[in-house]
Amino acid sequence: MEFTDRLLTCADCGGEFIFTAGEQIFFFDKQFKNDPKRCKPCKSKRSGGAAHTGTGPAPAGLSRTETRTECSECGIETTVPFKPTQGRPVLCRLCFQAKRPGAEPSINAAAATGQLIAGTKNAEMNSVSAEMIAAASQASRA
Repeated sequence: MEFTDRLLTCADCGGEFIFTAGEQIFFFDKQFKNDPKRCKPCKSKRSGGAAHTGTGPAPAGLSRTETRTECSECGIETTVPFKPTQGRPVLCRLCFQAKRPGAEPSINAAAATGQLIAGTKNAEMNSVSAEMIAAASQASRA
């Protein structure tokens, strides 16, 4: 079956819009029976922009959800771009990058340990074990 661009009239604004051959193939593959009634601007106005569920940046006028939470691995306070669900671990950026496949654990472990040490107060510094410092320096040499 051959598809060609067609000119349709919008049911809302009365303007003409092109129903492209690619869109027609999509409609055919999905077995949609009716042609679109609205142009893209009217369709987006009608949906109110709520139809955006992708992982890309939010469209203009919509903000992403930022939630403050505590990292399940290291315990520091962090923000995440989603609402955490109960029972699932939430990781800060450093711990997340350390868990990713193909990440260099020596660099990430040393950076995370350095950040942990930098965040501790002088009184708390005594409680940091010598093993942890040695592990970080050994990981940075590797």
